[in-house]
Formats: sequence, structure tokens, C-alpha cells
Amino acid sequence: MLKLQTDLEGKKAYFGDMQDTLKNLGYDLGGHWDYEQGSFDSVLWRDGGETIYLRIPFLVVDGELENCDASIEFQTPFVIKHVVNTGLDNDESSLATATGFNQFQDPLDTDGQIKNKNKWEDAGEQAVKQIVSYLH
Repeated sequence: MLKLQTDLEGKKAYFGDMQDTLKNLGYDLGGHWDYEQGSFDSVLWRDGGETIYLRIPFLVVDGELENCDASIEFQTPFVIKHVVNTGLDNDESSLATATGFNQFQDPLDTDGQIKNKNKWEDAGEQAVKQIVSYLH
């Protein structure tokens, strides 16, 4: 995991506004959210079973995440690499498995080693700058 040095940390916004804006920029709400915290995730690079993500975590400071008018505060963004198994499972009844990809498989490595760290730090920081520009 590579923590990024950006101007985003501590900035506040409305969840609904940010979700709409970031969806248009290719971000999705990360899968491990709850009513008090979450993250916006975007793919920076993918090759086979390896994916490098930009993760923008946030805390809910007023309201609940299911409400568009919930107020969120951004935390330190970071770049993370996931490595998933793209091989076949023994369950022959699954079409996803038969095609070599099963979205429900656990990653082989949820925090894989990132090569060329400067490249991915720079890519992540540039993407975050774009987000910060929407906050002003």
C-alpha cells in the first residue's frame, strides 16, 4: 500500500454530490462500507489477475451513508494492488468460473507488492488532484 500526500485529506463534502461526480470519473463505492465510513475506488491499471487501485477513504461526519445529504470527510488516499486467481475452480456449474474469472473468489493477495512505486504514487496523486479541483 502506498499512502499519498495530497490536499484531499480533511476536506468535507456531501456524499451524494461526491458519489455522482466520482462515478462520472470512473470511481465506485468500495465494497466494505458501512453507515459511518467508506471509500471510493478506481482502477489505475489492470493486467490479468493483477489490479492497481486508487482508494479514497472517507468518514461520515453527519448523517448516514445511505443518505445523499450525509456529510463526509476524506481521509488519506492510497494506492493498493490486488492479485486475484484467474484460474479455473473445480465447480463446473459456474459460468464465471468456466470463463476463468470468478468475482466472488478471494484475492490471492489483497496488498500485493507494487513495483515502480514512484509511477503509481504520481498517477494516484494526479487523479486525486482532479478530485480536489471539484471541491473548490
